[in-house]
Amino acid sequence: MGDYLETKIREFRQKKGLTQQELADAVGVTRQTINALENARYNPSLLLAYNITKVLDQESIEDVFIIDGGN
Repeated sequence: MGDYLETKIREFRQKKGLTQQELADAVGVTRQTINALENARYNPSLLLAYNITKVLDQESIEDVFIIDGGN
């Protein structure tokens, strides 16, 4: 999907029972930002990726954000 990261945010967010708005509030962004991340239309800063990872109770950023080394 172009130059944007695919994520598992939606999957982990739903498992935790969080809405997009609740996750957005927890990490200090808008619901639209979470929606864009879930739909691979936005790349987060490293700090945002870290914060999302922690709120979703995942071990590492790589658990949430799919980093494909090959082009």
